[in-house]
Amino acid sequence: MSVKSDLDIAQAATMTHIREIASKLNIDEDDLELYGKYKAKLPLNLIDESKLQSNRLILVTALTPTPAGEGKTTVSIGLTEGMNKIGKQATVVLREPSLGPVFGIKGGAAGGGYSQVLPMEDINLHFTGDFSAIEKANNLLSALIDNNLQSRTRSLGLDPRLIYWKRVMDMNDRSLRDITIGLGGTANGIPRQDGFNITPASEVMAILCMSNDMADLKRRLGNIFVGFTTDRQPIYARDLKAEAAMCILLKDAIKPNLVQTLEGNPAIIHGGPFANIAQGTNTIIATKMGLSLSDYVVTEAGFGSDLGAEKFLNIKCGYGGLKPNTIVLVATIRALRHHGGAEQEQYGDVSLDRVKAGFENLEKHIENAKQFGITPVVAINHRTGDGEDEIKFVQEACAKMGVKAVVSKGWAEGGIGTSDLARAVVENIDEAGNDFKPLYDWNSSIEEKVETIAKKVYGADGVDYERKALLDLKRITTLGLDKLPICMAKTQKSFSDQEDLRGRPRGFRITVREFEMAAGAGFVIPITGQMMRMPGLPAVPASEHMDIDENGVISGLS
Repeated sequence: MSVKSDLDIAQAATMTHIREIASKLNIDEDDLELYGKYKAKLPLNLIDESKLQSNRLILVTALTPTPAGEGKTTVSIGLTEGMNKIGKQATVVLREPSLGPVFGIKGGAAGGGYSQVLPMEDINLHFTGDFSAIEKANNLLSALIDNNLQSRTRSLGLDPRLIYWKRVMDMNDRSLRDITIGLGGTANGIPRQDGFNITPASEVMAILCMSNDMADLKRRLGNIFVGFTTDRQPIYARDLKAEAAMCILLKDAIKPNLVQTLEGNPAIIHGGPFANIAQGTNTIIATKMGLSLSDYVVTEAGFGSDLGAEKFLNIKCGYGGLKPNTIVLVATIRALRHHGGAEQEQYGDVSLDRVKAGFENLEKHIENAKQFGITPVVAINHRTGDGEDEIKFVQEACAKMGVKAVVSKGWAEGGIGTSDLARAVVENIDEAGNDFKPLYDWNSSIEEKVETIAKKVYGADGVDYERKALLDLKRITTLGLDKLPICMAKTQKSFSDQEDLRGRPRGFRITVREFEMAAGAGFVIPITGQMMRMPGLPAVPASEHMDIDENGVISGLS
């Protein structure tokens, strides 16, 4: 029997007009800014701060993934369908996909199977233009910097060698990591070294995600650190009078996007930072919007608990005044086999021994959730070929840790297949006695904060700093940015900064090679291992398998 692709399922779905989806949240049609029939922007005045603490926030994270990912978005959407199936009003709040992974590895990031958000093609492509607006705002500041360098009458005295701001684009292009601009004579500007980050890793993206309202957005944009003058004075975006114009470009992008799930439940999608090289969570505004309009909000943070979840809990919750009521930890039998020693061609082979060996990875992620004061629910994201003995072992091993593990069949069955998971999550919220607390004090030194994350979350023995990182630390302290939270840039493939160390590595140290400053976003970024903030394409990009016919029907997007 042939299995329908995600795209086939999405294209066969009958969508509901977005005004009907909005009515489920008691949103008046006049409050919608329509982008066609099936997408709408939501105004910020729908946020009701008084409801944020009374409604329930569910954070979805995962174990350390295989290269293909373990389906956090699919589980998040499926759980939302299941919550509504059992009579709980729930909305899923997600990140927007980046074109880089869509055309690079994933082929799409709007869920999968019968747990998807719609319209799938739009969401995976240009959607409502938020990413484009972020690019334009970012690159406007780049243009203003180079224009100021060129000016003889209005120059701020920026040192071309000490400019830290980079351009961005939403595509994987390794050739743009390190470039030289301003060549070709004096009319073309001042020659200097520059480079591109991918848009999800940009500080403007982070600022959009960390802002609470328009005024906060403009303030944060003004706080962007640009570089130093020739006499070592710091220059910020506000010194270039850039923040208002940048904010104008983001006036629509700041508004969350309302779409729908396959079963016609509300979905809010907004912001899209990666979790390995950025903070990996949707916007504070979108999460607050969901909590203002729904009894339950399901949201996900990128990659494992060591990345997106750690940043959600230590950074986003601090800036947004948020407090999750529980954590859902996604696991797959495939990933446990991987961490138990299976190579990619062996992922489909039933092996209880490998699952047993790989469980120590899941064990550490469970411990991480508990360190934040929350006993998680484990969602076993079911795949064809999972062995019954493998599933039974995971459930029994989790039970020994005081954690319930529930099989989730959202991909194949939608809300019906996640109803058991939904009941377990509601029970956990009502009875587990969860009491969230962040892992470190922002007022601690940067070294203390980095060490806390490395030792407690990763399981490292300690942290080493390369010479450039030590110089960066002095600069950060001089600028008064040392009391900001920490946003680690680290491989998603391992608890360590070495991607080939699977399972639960022990006896390792984390190496910080440099720091980046995101003064506007409000965090400091230690860059570990070989992490790049502009990824490259794989040998066979997902784009090669895509097509569009003469009627505009897309294929190969999934």
